[in-house]
Amino acid sequence: MASSKSVVIAALFANAAITVLKFAGFLLTGSPAMLSETYHSVSDTGNQVFLLIGIRYSGREADDKHPFGYGKAQFFYSFLVAVLLFGIAGWESVTHGYHSIMHPHPVTTSTETLFGYQFPSHWVNYTVLIGAIAFETYALWKAYLGISRQMKEHNWESLSEAFRKTSDVTTLTALTEDFVAVAGAGIALFGIYLSRITGNPFYDAAASVFIGLLLMGFALALAWENKRLLLGESLPSGDERQLRAIVTQWDTVRHIDDFRTVFFGPEQLLVTADISFEDTMDTESIDEQITVIENALIEHNPQIEKVYIEPEM
Repeated sequence: MASSKSVVIAALFANAAITVLKFAGFLLTGSPAMLSETYHSVSDTGNQVFLLIGIRYSGREADDKHPFGYGKAQFFYSFLVAVLLFGIAGWESVTHGYHSIMHPHPVTTSTETLFGYQFPSHWVNYTVLIGAIAFETYALWKAYLGISRQMKEHNWESLSEAFRKTSDVTTLTALTEDFVAVAGAGIALFGIYLSRITGNPFYDAAASVFIGLLLMGFALALAWENKRLLLGESLPSGDERQLRAIVTQWDTVRHIDDFRTVFFGPEQLLVTADISFEDTMDTESIDEQITVIENALIEHNPQIEKVYIEPEM
């Protein structure tokens, strides 16, 4: 939880600073790609606030209405972030870029004055976007460190595997946002540069459309990943088989009648099992064996917070 929070806070400060710079760049130059990047950063800044709310809310203690706690709040707020990323940043970028393609404005060669110095206006965009890439790269690195710790802990071999399997959607969302932010700033920079050297405003506007499509694509992927957890996804089949093997290794266990796992929060796993024990065992022996099995399961997978085993007769 602390790791996720530090990742989000780093992204929040980076995006807030970048939003101001990008909007100033747009006001000075009128670049469609720069406006798209402003939408993007405004959305990202708001999204970090939602993620922090999710982290805070999920830390509430369990109560009568929520006996397993509020861990799924992070899933909900991360899903909300995906929707906003799609609806605000992505859609606005595409529509603004499309409008600029249909109604192009000529590339200007105006100059701006700052602190008594005059310089070409396009250098405002270059400076802002290069600064944005630097800020976002820092935030991306923080998010990558967070997901790398999970990959090492769970022996995941690639980022794509971590994307499919992680239950820490807050870090996953921050990582995705930061990656798209770096890519988007790079695309905007390239589009503005092409428009500048060719005198054709199409490249700037096309960069805006491409940034919007990129945002919408990643937003859909994030929404899908959060959907699986909101609906109560179990552990991957391979990991669940390992837990079943732990249960059946005891001579006192005849067979497993039912075995289920479900995430009820980030890195919070619930395991339930109906187990048939040997007929010769008395109640006290069964209780002792259940305790041993529960401890073995938790030791094998630290994500397991609750285990419920029901002996079958």
